[in-house]
Amino acid sequence: MHENTRVTNAAGIIGSATLLSRIFGFLRDVVIAGYFGAGLGSDAFFVAFRIPNLLRRLFAEGSLSIAFIPVFTEYLTNKGKDEAFKLAGSAILLLSIILTMLALFGILLSPLIIRIIAPGFAGSPEKLSLTITLTRIMFPYIFFIGMVALCMGILNVLGHFAAPALAPVFLNLAMIGGVFFISPHLSEPITGLAIGVIIGGVLQLLLQIPFIIRKGVFFWKKTRIYHVGLKKVGLLMLPTVFGAAVYQINILVGTLLASLLPEGSVSYLYYADRLVQFPLGIFAVATATAVLPSLSRQAAAEDLAGVRETFAHAMNLVFFITIPSMVGLIILREPIISLLFKRGAFDAETTRLTAVALLYYGMGLWAFSAVRIVVSTFYALQDTKTPVRMAVVSVIANIVLAVLLMGPLGHGGLALSTSLASMLNLVLLIRALRVTLGSLELKNIKESVCKTLVSSAMMGAVVWAVSVYMIRSGDETSSSLLVGLMGSIIIGFLFYGAFSFLIKSPELKKVWVAVTKGVRKS
Repeated sequence: MHENTRVTNAAGIIGSATLLSRIFGFLRDVVIAGYFGAGLGSDAFFVAFRIPNLLRRLFAEGSLSIAFIPVFTEYLTNKGKDEAFKLAGSAILLLSIILTMLALFGILLSPLIIRIIAPGFAGSPEKLSLTITLTRIMFPYIFFIGMVALCMGILNVLGHFAAPALAPVFLNLAMIGGVFFISPHLSEPITGLAIGVIIGGVLQLLLQIPFIIRKGVFFWKKTRIYHVGLKKVGLLMLPTVFGAAVYQINILVGTLLASLLPEGSVSYLYYADRLVQFPLGIFAVATATAVLPSLSRQAAAEDLAGVRETFAHAMNLVFFITIPSMVGLIILREPIISLLFKRGAFDAETTRLTAVALLYYGMGLWAFSAVRIVVSTFYALQDTKTPVRMAVVSVIANIVLAVLLMGPLGHGGLALSTSLASMLNLVLLIRALRVTLGSLELKNIKESVCKTLVSSAMMGAVVWAVSVYMIRSGDETSSSLLVGLMGSIIIGFLFYGAFSFLIKSPELKKVWVAVTKGVRKS
């Protein structure tokens, strides 16, 4: 099978499974918003949840997967399945020990961590105490999700993508269950949500185990705690801890500074980020996940021409989806937030302020997405130093911009600084990758992006006009909002497809094949 076809098919499977998990994720957020709104309890939970979630991105799904997949692929390609599976067994054993120690240290050091991560909470003893308690409850989540991430890397290299992509569904279901079945019985209801996170982590890991066994990785067999391949994984992993998750680090900076702003600012940024994560996860993350094994195989075979071709293919696919998604998200931001969250404690002012954050996060969607592809390419080439250098510049730029913009724009300035920093990171990464690989088929990418921009602009004009007619100002009923939004989205989708067809965008057919194949398999 041609690598581009392999990538497209895998992206379709992952994207379809991710769509399902994102739907349940939105249901989860709707439940949280309705029960807790934007206030003391929700701010405490989101800060506490940010910590294990950041560690998940940094050490698990980020650096661990990115460092392990190229090495595991190299062993599988050059040294055979037996040696590769020995590497996998040692990785499972060693990682379980490290994650257990990390969880224990996190529980013990929670008070210090919270004072560093949310200094603004020190002025509210009640909020500080609650955040520390929630952090201690949720810190063991890093163990379960770290093991899930390693299983994901193994399964993806072996050609199985659906189970890892479906795992977040179980987290979302567990958190919803925590709100409905645990929170009502506790003096501090938000604690039920934290307990749901731990239950979700256990369920995610249990989902992976049958598929790991089916692929022939028998993790209970006696194995060495150390394998020579782990040294290479570790050397790749150390710098990627920072470089692979620059977006999450920027979000964390935003959270820290938001704790200094009026109450609710942390929650506005969280809900807006969740909406940006929807298109980001469905296709950008899906494509980045799918492309890494293919790029790793080509790099292991020293096929640099193939790497360039696969890179261009992935970038074109990502831009084809994320640019129109960005346009639609910005135009429809307030009605989307109203439909999903505006109920209970989540009032009109909270909706408006969350929409401000979404506007500025949405501007950077294309950059967030493209960075994931470029970083995956570097790590497939086993170059970890370059992304780290660029990430350092990006983080510094984000901090400077955030401090400058939070004054005039409030929490919106924090969201805008994250977007601008990601754009800078993308430019720097592409310039560096050109030095390594040469042309990168940039002419092909530019032509595809130009067609995507034209189609997206025309679609945006249609969506805006339709939304003005279908979504009446002041209409607060969920049914009318749903009809208006769905009508606007469907019409926008059809017009985007039509415009793309008329200007002969090659990505239209590729995406259609990926989606249909993904739906059938997942």
